[in-house]
Amino acid sequence: KDYRVAFTIQQLLSWLIVLVILLILATGLVQQKFGEVGGWILLALAISFPLATLKTVSSIILERRLEFSKLILPQIFEQLVFHGILIVLAWQRFGAMAYAYAILARSVIGIGVMWLIQPWQIGFSLDKKALKGLISFGMKFQLNDLLARVKDQLFFLALGWFLPVKQFGLINWAKTWSMYPYNLTVQNVMAITFPTFSRLQHRKDLLRKAIEKSIFFISLGILPILVGMSVLIWPLTQVFAEYQKWQPAVLSFVLFALSIGWAALSTPLVNTLNAIGQINKSLKLMLIWTVLTWVLTPLMIWQFSYHGVAVAAFIISFTSILSVYYVRQVIKNLRIWPNIWRQLIAAMAMTGVGVAGLNWWNQSLIWLITGGVVMGGVYSLSFLLLGWQKLLAEVKSLRIKG
Repeated sequence: KDYRVAFTIQQLLSWLIVLVILLILATGLVQQKFGEVGGWILLALAISFPLATLKTVSSIILERRLEFSKLILPQIFEQLVFHGILIVLAWQRFGAMAYAYAILARSVIGIGVMWLIQPWQIGFSLDKKALKGLISFGMKFQLNDLLARVKDQLFFLALGWFLPVKQFGLINWAKTWSMYPYNLTVQNVMAITFPTFSRLQHRKDLLRKAIEKSIFFISLGILPILVGMSVLIWPLTQVFAEYQKWQPAVLSFVLFALSIGWAALSTPLVNTLNAIGQINKSLKLMLIWTVLTWVLTPLMIWQFSYHGVAVAAFIISFTSILSVYYVRQVIKNLRIWPNIWRQLIAAMAMTGVGVAGLNWWNQSLIWLITGGVVMGGVYSLSFLLLGWQKLLAEVKSLRIKG
């Protein structure tokens, strides 16, 4: 009954989004700014919302069982289909319209694979008792998610209206590419740790260890990637002639990447607050970040032109330290610094070597690859000199059961 009530509410809300998008498209404002193709892409994104609800309950069932190996399969098929269709249609000269077809195909294939893995009897229900329980428990989670979307997606949509198309394209490129390390490491880890942390909420000792391990391994993986991208992005735009058009966005790219370094620390902590039911604290953080984004970014744009978007993101990222404060109110003796200082020193050594060799890395593709290998080697060697025993202990502890 709870599943069907949740499914019904999601269907109603998602179709409401579709209706709002249709009304926006009817005004012709989107078409004036981004052309007819932009309107079709927006419509495809809108339709993907109700389609996504068809697999939500199945995902919840798998998460509750901690069956992550099954949960990842639909995402793999979605990405293969999305990028496969996108590449083929772009090659066939469909232009930006290829995105609309790829978005719809991704949604449909995701539903099919999810239902094959974890079917459930779809039904509609608005049972008052179940609805009241879901709303009282989930309203703050939904509000938190809404604020996150207002802070990110809606804000960038607003930027698209006010910034010239070229400047918006530069910012969007810098933001999108800087997020890849975050999506590769933090997002994947969070998908696993949320239900795990939730089950550990009554064992604060085990929960503390799990949080510390998450921060240790996330920072170990994401810091060298962010440093490597930040240092080598300028030589990359010089070695490859087709990337020279993105050189005006390099500064924004570096600032976005540096701000993501803070997100690697704060996201696991905010995820912890949500998992153990401390939604009030994470809601405060999201409200602070949303207000700062909408207030500080326009001021920075006025001061630094389109680079102000990245400048504001970099400044706001320092408030992530608040997440440490809120989590420590619930989980005493949580150790952050002992789990990240080795990675930070290794990353600084990597940065120094990378910056010192910039005059060589931009000479050719071979030199660029050499730079990446050298920087990666410096990071690995520096970290092992400082913390090989720590790494060995953490890896061994992952094998301990019970």
